[in-house]
Amino acid sequence: MKLSLLAVTVFLSAGLTACGGGSGGSDSASASDLESKTIDLGESLFHDTNLSLDRTQSCATCHDPDHAFTDPSTNDGGNVRAASLGDDGVSLGDRNTPTALYSASIPEFSFGTHRRFNSPQADYVGYIGGQFWDGRATTLEDQAGGPPLNPVEMNMPDKATVVARLRENTGYEEAFTELYGTNIFDDVDAAYSAMTQAIAAFERSPVMSPFNSKYDKFIRGEYQYSPVSKAALGKARFFSQQFTNCATCHQLRPNGNSGETFSNYEFHNIGVPVNTELRTANGSEDGFTDTGLAAIDAVSDETDTSGLEGKFRVPTLRNVGVTAPYMHNGVFQSLDTVIRFYDRHLTNSTNGINPETGIAWAAPEVGENISFTELRQGTALSENDIEGLVCFLYSLTDEQYEHLLPEDAAECGL
Repeated sequence: MKLSLLAVTVFLSAGLTACGGGSGGSDSASASDLESKTIDLGESLFHDTNLSLDRTQSCATCHDPDHAFTDPSTNDGGNVRAASLGDDGVSLGDRNTPTALYSASIPEFSFGTHRRFNSPQADYVGYIGGQFWDGRATTLEDQAGGPPLNPVEMNMPDKATVVARLRENTGYEEAFTELYGTNIFDDVDAAYSAMTQAIAAFERSPVMSPFNSKYDKFIRGEYQYSPVSKAALGKARFFSQQFTNCATCHQLRPNGNSGETFSNYEFHNIGVPVNTELRTANGSEDGFTDTGLAAIDAVSDETDTSGLEGKFRVPTLRNVGVTAPYMHNGVFQSLDTVIRFYDRHLTNSTNGINPETGIAWAAPEVGENISFTELRQGTALSENDIEGLVCFLYSLTDEQYEHLLPEDAAECGL
């Protein structure tokens, strides 16, 4: 379980006392002062393009605060990119940039079990949580340390180069020595770790988990779904054990509880096809297969990881209405398509055609290990059901991003 912000700052305070304190007299600073300063430092680091090789890319470049902390950049076709461009302006990864919002709610990567809600399925047993689509970063701190050194992202050659960039900023030098001790820059690994701690503190701050969507207001008694609206129909369908399988993987807490993130952070292979357009653009080798969970170091000691191939962590549905494209590889452009993709598994479904291509759904990238038990739960959706589910998902948009919703949101009765 992650430490709370207060626990983090108390830990920092204790650490500073042990090493003689920083230049700003941290021994007398309150925990709230340390918390605030750490968050402020983390926010500055999050927006700092100088931490990339060509000084063009920051965390915020791909996690834009004005666009629900996702990458709004578009390709030549006018669609939002399936994967973000790197600092060099050319490199492309193979996975879609997920929102950084609510990342603090993702549990540390582990193997365990948890209860499911509004689902006839048994309790889940398996890998849970972790940052990135494949869970390879156990904590937020681990995640924050990845992009600066990734050659297709910020492209810095090593930690020492990143720390040298930090020291170019006198404000950082003052903040780091105050928060982490006067000798923090004597050890490259310690200084790099301090950077990741500060970024993680920002990502744990309230601004990154606002919980102010219409759904949150409904839970607090500040908003009511019109009973005759499409959104109300979608809400009923979403939480239904009889009609849909949505809540099986996208509900974390019992009904009516605040803090619902609409993911229980399980790992599943749902049969997502290859994004051939992205593979062509990023120059992937012929025959490359993204095996997801099976390829990460944390599971490498298993004698046989074939049962994990094609599995990715269930994403949050918060702000999903404004964070297209969808799936781990950005292969789908609309929520309507995503819901039809799920529906095709159900008895009597009429959704055998991908509406974005006009032909049958492409084959899964990994045809084994597909979670058919979960996917085949429920009954085929009507057109009204699909429209309702899209509308309910729109209602999970935080207040500050509602202006980004597509035009059809006006028909939802929100």
